Amino acid sequence: MVRELKSQRRGPQKADAVVVFLHGYGADGTDLLGLADPLAPHLPGTAFYAPDAPERCLNNPMGYQWFPIPWLDGSTEAQAKSSMALSIDDINAFLDKVLADEGVAPDRMVVFGFSQGTMMALHVLPRRDSAVAGIIGCSGRLLAPELLAAELRVKPPVLLMHGDQDPMVPFADMGLAADALNAAGFEVYGHVMKGTGHGISPDGLSAALGFMKQVLGK
Repeated sequence: MVRELKSQRRGPQKADAVVVFLHGYGADGTDLLGLADPLAPHLPGTAFYAPDAPERCLNNPMGYQWFPIPWLDGSTEAQAKSSMALSIDDINAFLDKVLADEGVAPDRMVVFGFSQGTMMALHVLPRRDSAVAGIIGCSGRLLAPELLAAELRVKPPVLLMHGDQDPMVPFADMGLAADALNAAGFEVYGHVMKGTGHGISPDGLSAALGFMKQVLGK
């Protein structure tokens, strides 16, 4: 059963491109939708979406999760795996609906993930039938890198960003993700947010904007 994701939208009524934000563990769509304010003037004609993950967060009932995290919330590995499988279906259905509602092709969409949202983006997008314009993965990691080469269907360009002082998701995970994506034939860009913890710095947002303008032809 696919769960419908509650989402907010910002942008012109008739858009020719779409950016979808996937938030981190314990947050919600509003947490990232604010990024649309500084980005929109530089990405004319772009609609921004920020869905809430489908499950209330075990550690923060005010926020949401794409899947539980055993070492943080006491869930089991089986629960995390089952929950993630459901969220994969939910995200795919959501992206399909956004593309249909906006009347744009997949190559007019960028998916921007943060932390757990990055994990979902890097897992879901390469396994879809049609490639999106690009993936931005901030402060996250690539899950099950050993499965990527066998399961991928498309190879959209990827920008990885990470703070070198991140206490939540180790900075080294950015390099591990880049190595696996490069080995699988992806075009990978990287940006180190120096002195930054688990967040998005101004220079990181600028790097993300430059990547979006490039892959969307803005």
